[in-house]
Amino acid sequence: MILDLGGVILNVDYWEIVEKFRSYGIENFESVYTQAQQADIIDRFEEGTISLPDFRNGIRDLVKTNLTDKQIDEAWMAMILDLPKENVELLGLLKLKYNLFLFSNTNELHIEFLKKDFERQCGFDVFKHCFTKTYFSNEIHLKKPDLKAFNYILNDAGLNPDETLFIDDSPQHVEGAKKTGLQTYWLNRKVENLMDLYDKNII
Repeated sequence: MILDLGGVILNVDYWEIVEKFRSYGIENFESVYTQAQQADIIDRFEEGTISLPDFRNGIRDLVKTNLTDKQIDEAWMAMILDLPKENVELLGLLKLKYNLFLFSNTNELHIEFLKKDFERQCGFDVFKHCFTKTYFSNEIHLKKPDLKAFNYILNDAGLNPDETLFIDDSPQHVEGAKKTGLQTYWLNRKVENLMDLYDKNII
């Protein structure tokens, strides 16, 4: 089983980034960033092909405002909400049934924070303890919904797509996974969460 991070395991709100930029006087940030589509500079940051300083400079160019590094970092962190305790407990149960893998479109800023914060909250390294292997877009330099990304993980982990379920909260990522033959489930965060899937015996 391959799970997404943000929106599946970790609670996030992409709109909080837009709201934070609005608090800086930037009214139209949603034109360059949404859950479904974003500016090239953001894609490259998630692919790990540009540095954090270059990302910050790229954001300043996009918004045509000389924001500080701290303002940009705080805006980008605003989308991260909380890690439900029941999700961590559920991962422990699922690990008894499946080889669990994580695939997340993320970035240097988010993942370095989350690695430390999850360990602080749980008392152990969630990524190492709960998953057979984790794949972060900024580390493998590939991101969803690119077929190359899914094929890379299938090959690296030695998975049979016919026997592997992929769960994500972004429809476009689910569609990309389907093209590789993966079994898929779109988790609609408006009406369900990961625990609901367990209760319904979907996982």
